[in-house]
Amino acid sequence: MADAELLVEVSAAVATVVIRNPDRRNAMTLAMWRQLPVLLDHLEAEPGVRALVLTGADGTFCAGADLSDLDELLSTGDASVAVAAEERLAAFAKPTVAAIRGACVGGGCQLAVACDLRIAADDARFGVPPARLGLVYPAPTTRRLARLVGPAAAKHLLFTSELVDVERALRIGLVDEVLPGVDLAARIDRLTATITERSQLTVAAAKEIIDGRVDDDRVAWWYGQVRASGEAREGVTAFHERRPPHFAWTPPPGR
Repeated sequence: MADAELLVEVSAAVATVVIRNPDRRNAMTLAMWRQLPVLLDHLEAEPGVRALVLTGADGTFCAGADLSDLDELLSTGDASVAVAAEERLAAFAKPTVAAIRGACVGGGCQLAVACDLRIAADDARFGVPPARLGLVYPAPTTRRLARLVGPAAAKHLLFTSELVDVERALRIGLVDEVLPGVDLAARIDRLTATITERSQLTVAAAKEIIDGRVDDDRVAWWYGQVRASGEAREGVTAFHERRPPHFAWTPPPGR
């Protein structure tokens, strides 16, 4: 499948990763699952990247994992390359946004849920199909879905394997915003522009704390960064001077 690939573009401090597999409605192949963590490692280390957008080519987000790779995925369970890619995406140190059109099913939904925010066009459809296939959804993936939408909604998705429309996805918290497809790209641009203009210290600390990846020492480290960086001083001064703040903090090497 020579056309199955992940494409990357960086513009205005935002990296966009595009899932492309035109013959399979952007289903993720084993090679694509393996490629994603490598791309994320590179983009996370790039100081010019402040946010990441994950989307699909040609009006479809991702129709799931390529089932021709099923035997290998089944043999590895929670140690599969799909779970490894999901976990790496969830742990990405910078804000991540899923821009969703069309089908967002199975492995596609898995990747969208691993993002920080999900913005959907009004034609988006969501589904978690393992009960239709006789599979056990990976434990980390199941827990992440339940944390996002709640136990009852997660059970409904998993027990029925039904596709849900974007209105229901919004009600249960599976997506954060819904808008007409023609407006999706502009909304993603505005959202990521806002995020990248904010204090990256605040954004990075908030992401770690909300995701439960900090202990007391790490929280103390973040407060130390506030004191040392001058971010708060700049923010308050800019507020009083009625001008946009000029935040300059960047993550220390090897943090």
